[in-house]
Amino acid sequence: MAALATKKLSATVGVEILDIDVERLLGDDDLPAQCLELLERHSVLLFRELHAGDDAQVAFARKLGPLARFPNYPNPHVMIISFDPDNPNAKYYPSNDYWHIDGAMDEVPAKASIMSAHVITDKGGETAFASTYAAYDSLSDPERERFADLQVIHRMARIQRLTYPNPAPEQESDWARWPDRVHPLVWTHLSGRKSLVFGASASHIVGMEPERGRALLDDLTARATAPDRVYKHTWSVGDMVIWDNTGLIHRACEFDRTLPRRMHRSTVVGEESIK
Repeated sequence: MAALATKKLSATVGVEILDIDVERLLGDDDLPAQCLELLERHSVLLFRELHAGDDAQVAFARKLGPLARFPNYPNPHVMIISFDPDNPNAKYYPSNDYWHIDGAMDEVPAKASIMSAHVITDKGGETAFASTYAAYDSLSDPERERFADLQVIHRMARIQRLTYPNPAPEQESDWARWPDRVHPLVWTHLSGRKSLVFGASASHIVGMEPERGRALLDDLTARATAPDRVYKHTWSVGDMVIWDNTGLIHRACEFDRTLPRRMHRSTVVGEESIK
């Protein structure tokens, strides 16, 4: 197995995979396993200006694991992320501006996401990533002991209200379709590694006074997303990025939503619940 040429993207998260074209993406039998190993170590992989296209993206993503289906889109394994009025999920996408884990409201969160840029804006629209493994590793020993048994309620309405602070009854009814999830603050993975579980869906900490719990969650988020701990990717058309959804929080950065921006995302189904 030939070693992949890589370049670090930041001090704490991300590497760029060098010297890969679409032919090698699809034809190198060693590449999927190498990418999974690099994801475990670096959490974000960048294939710069790859121009893979939907079919190649899906074909490679399948080699990383089973894929989620998005039946409302032309390719059921590719969710189109845009604010086009006819996009069936556009009303939920403003919440992508806030730090989150994909599938925090699911019984088993996604394992990884693969996203390619098809249309970008001249200004803004970056995607920022921060490691929740690094967030745990940076805790003091007393904090690790204090946080070990804390449970956090994750609620769809919590993240949506950041965009829609005065929701209509039909919006509240829609959000209520997602049941609350109780996740530990500290996720002990099957690998033995530990990460923190927080983000904009985190409503409150079980058994803790609400203001105190909110302050703790906000403090952990602020520490994890300090500028020196974040990789912010500025997209070029054709870029493909893969991220380990189990060890990251991420967010979309501000841009003019009246301008076209279209990202195509495939999702590798999760393998372990948060415990």
